Amino acid sequence: MTYLMALPVLFAVAAVTVFLVGDRVRPDSWRQTDDEAAGHMVLDLVNMFFAAIVAFVVVILWQQYDNAHAHTVSEAKGLVTVYEASNDMPEPDRTSIQSLVRQYTSQVVTDEWTSMEKNRELNQGTQDTFDELRSAVGAVPTTDPSVKDSVTGAQAGLDAVAEARYDRGLDARYRLPTFLYVALWFGTAMLLLGTVFSGVLVTKRSVIMTGLFGVVVGAVIMAVYQLDQPFAGGNQVSKEAYELALSRFQHITSSGVTAVANPR
Repeated sequence: MTYLMALPVLFAVAAVTVFLVGDRVRPDSWRQTDDEAAGHMVLDLVNMFFAAIVAFVVVILWQQYDNAHAHTVSEAKGLVTVYEASNDMPEPDRTSIQSLVRQYTSQVVTDEWTSMEKNRELNQGTQDTFDELRSAVGAVPTTDPSVKDSVTGAQAGLDAVAEARYDRGLDARYRLPTFLYVALWFGTAMLLLGTVFSGVLVTKRSVIMTGLFGVVVGAVIMAVYQLDQPFAGGNQVSKEAYELALSRFQHITSSGVTAVANPR
C-alpha cells in the first residue's frame, strides 16, 4: 500500500526528469518562447482526469442503486409468495402468518426505512418479527399433503425474503471506497487551481465565469454524495415494491373471503 501511495510522486519526479533532460537534447526549433502550451496541456489532462473519475464513480454508484432497488423488489415478491401460500393453510395458522407478513412489511417501510436512513443499518425489531414469522410457518402441521405444499411454498418465499433482506442490509451500509473519494477531491482541487495557473486576467466577466464553474463542480460533488446513500440521499430507493405488496395482501385476503362466502 505504501508503494502504491508513492507512485504518483515517483511519476511526478519521472515527468520532471524527462522534461529537463529532454530540453537539453531536443533541437532549438522545437522550443517555444513561452510556457502557454504546457499550461494548456496540463489543464486538458486535469479536465480529462476529473471527468473520468466522475464518470467512473457515477457508474459504480448508479449500479449500486439499481442493485438496492432490485433487492427490495425481490423481497416484496417473496413476501407476496408467503402470503399467497399461507392463504391455503387452515386456521388459526393462516390468520397468524398473514398477520405477521403484513406486520413485517409495514415495519420495513416505517421503522426499518428510518433506521437505514439515519443509521445505515437494519432494524432489530423488524428482524424479530421476521424470525417470528419463520417460526410460525415452521410450526404449521404438515400431515395433510395440501397443507404441506402450502408450507413448502411459504418456506421458499421466506428463503427469498431472507436473502433479499441480507442484501438490503449490505446495500444500506455500502460506501464508495475511500481511494475514489481521494481521487475525486484531488481532481477537484486541481481543477480549481487551474484557474490560477491558467493566467486568466481577473475581470468582472472572468470572476462570474469562475463562479459558475465552481457551481458546476460543486453540483457534481453533491450528486456523488447523494448517490452514495441509496436509502438516505436525495435519490432514495423507492418503497413502492413493499407498498404494492401490501395492496396485494389486501386483494388476496378479499379473494379468500369471497371464496369462503361463495363455495361451489
